[in-house]
Amino acid sequence: MPTASSSHATGTILLIGASRGLGLAMAAEFLKKGWHVVGTVRGEARTRLHDLADEYKGRVEIEILDICEPDQLAALHDRLSGRTFDMLFVNAGTTNPDPTQTIGEVSTEDFVSLMITNALSPMRVIERLAHCITATGLIGAMSSGQGSIGNNTTGERELYRGTKAALNMFMRSFAARQAGTPRAMVVMAPGWVRTELGGPDGRLSIEESVPNLVNVLLAKLGTPGLEYLDYLGRTVPW
Repeated sequence: MPTASSSHATGTILLIGASRGLGLAMAAEFLKKGWHVVGTVRGEARTRLHDLADEYKGRVEIEILDICEPDQLAALHDRLSGRTFDMLFVNAGTTNPDPTQTIGEVSTEDFVSLMITNALSPMRVIERLAHCITATGLIGAMSSGQGSIGNNTTGERELYRGTKAALNMFMRSFAARQAGTPRAMVVMAPGWVRTELGGPDGRLSIEESVPNLVNVLLAKLGTPGLEYLDYLGRTVPW
């Protein structure tokens, strides 16, 4: 199992989408490991991330960001001006209303909405905030094993799969434009986890996925280049 190296024992993560589910669990795990967390939520309402901020006094900052709102991203960029982080990880994403639909049955509205949320908007965040990450830091995004073209032997959840495959492609383009950078980059497949997004039938609990996923991210720090990894550190075929 990958573990964090001593040279990256603590740091600060900018975690996009940290109010619930996997993002919230990631925030909690990084805090347990001594890190500071700057996490984003979508509105003014109190979330469980606020509870973590109360528990870990002085180690959690909460910023407002809906990744699909460019004006909010611009405002966050301005608020973070001059700051640096050891890691940027974009967790925010969603699924379509009816995952049983084939791609030919999906409405144009649902296609556009999900592609913007799961592929375009995460990359806009990364492109806009990458300069805030240290030269030896990590930039990552939450993908899915279902984004693997090579592993798709069943179809199903076709629009969701397509958006995550698009995210993977865009991350590969982003990495290709930075050939030679010492930064680590990763798209993560967390496994099918029982969350509000993943549903009650997921194979993994949050406790089985997220602590391992965080260890993979920490182990990846200091290793340049882009990888597509699962929550156990195994390479996922593109």
